[in-house]
Amino acid sequence: MMVLYNKRNIKFSLILFFLNHLFLIGQNSTEALKLLNSISTKVKSLDNLNFKFTYVLENSSEGVRQETNGEASLSKNLYKISFLGIVQIFDGSKIYTIIPENEEVNIEDPEDIESLTINVSNIFEFYKDGYDIQMDIRQKVNNELVQYIKLTPLDSMSDLEYILIGLKTNKLEIYKIIEIGVEKTQTTLTISNLMENKQLPQNFFSFNRDEYSDYYINEN
Repeated sequence: MMVLYNKRNIKFSLILFFLNHLFLIGQNSTEALKLLNSISTKVKSLDNLNFKFTYVLENSSEGVRQETNGEASLSKNLYKISFLGIVQIFDGSKIYTIIPENEEVNIEDPEDIESLTINVSNIFEFYKDGYDIQMDIRQKVNNELVQYIKLTPLDSMSDLEYILIGLKTNKLEIYKIIEIGVEKTQTTLTISNLMENKQLPQNFFSFNRDEYSDYYINEN
């Protein structure tokens, strides 16, 4: 299910896909559901959420390991993500993908982007179906308790084996998401420097055309 980054198609859906998985719920244990509900309620109450992340793709049998760092800011249904030298902004109406290397900006409607795995405006409200959810291991990380929740696809044809979501229970924060594919490819998203209700500029989630007057702007 996970695909390697392609600059033309802008696979920011990789990161949004991970975030979406925090809240995809099918059959579940009561305790796991309660914990996810608590975190979702907290996130939706915030003005914004900002964090850095490390994204790692590994397949030991193929000798593959790729590691990339990024940064994301979310506010209700708005977002800005910096990943692989590219910035993507959703202002509530359009998605703007800024590619400095090509001096190019792509402007698209969310519904026109087939690569988007989720509806970003509902990123924390996927309480529908798709996974069996159960509590998994607990471990201490830097003296903080991390509870993992295991999501197993209900679809027997899924190319995912399972997903592990690590949550800091004392702070109700997301720590790590690990996705295991049926072909044993592992993708891991580790979140750090998480900040809630950061003071952001007024137009932080807006695209200013004047700043990119020298860029080719491709607008559908």
